[in-house]
Amino acid sequence: MVEKKNLNIGLIGYGNMGKSIEKQAILRGHKIGFITNKTPSSKELKNSNLELVLEFSSPKSAVSNIIVCLENKIPIVCGTTGWENQYDFIKQKCKKYNGSFLYSPNFSIGVNILFILNKILAKIMFKSNLDYKVSINEIHHKNKLDYPSGTAIALAKDIILEKYCKNWGIIPLKNNKKNIYISSKRIDNIIGIHTVFYESLIDVIQIKHFAKKRKGFALGAIIAAEWLYKKTGIFSMKDVLNL
Repeated sequence: MVEKKNLNIGLIGYGNMGKSIEKQAILRGHKIGFITNKTPSSKELKNSNLELVLEFSSPKSAVSNIIVCLENKIPIVCGTTGWENQYDFIKQKCKKYNGSFLYSPNFSIGVNILFILNKILAKIMFKSNLDYKVSINEIHHKNKLDYPSGTAIALAKDIILEKYCKNWGIIPLKNNKKNIYISSKRIDNIIGIHTVFYESLIDVIQIKHFAKKRKGFALGAIIAAEWLYKKTGIFSMKDVLNL
């Protein structure tokens, strides 16, 4: 059971997502004790008496933001994507400082259900040896800095783990069903759309998530923060939702 406590929360990253998180945190009884758009110093963190930090900044600053929180024994929930090539390094740092770290490429509960459906479908395809080629399309607003999205990459990696495909890339490879092509678009006022396509000569199967409001992501991030409080280790939304 989640220990519900009114937390003193810090926000690193105060764009549209950060502002939405602030609103949801206050609605759930929490205090926002610190807000910044840059990597905070240890002194700033200590003076703010933070109980937890939510990090939604940029790919360039995410790693340094995570490290300074771990060094100062402050639990951190990270939703920034585009830095995942350093995930193993962050895991080492978390273990070194006996820290609390939760990362997810997407905090939407609906998207995390999509992750489960995606794995189930990939498993069916592998066991049945069906002749479908896989592709993933993601569409976001123009302010999203990284592409493909972390969610699209996570979907591709899960398909690969189920052994239906071997690789993913952003360049389409003709007549090769073992490679997943990820296409990206940036369009005004689109919060996030992810679609997984399985296409054969006779039909197309799709699983899709369409985000209507940022509230779903922000609420999921706050729920994750409430869950992480007083825990030690490295976690994901799968742990939060018991998936």
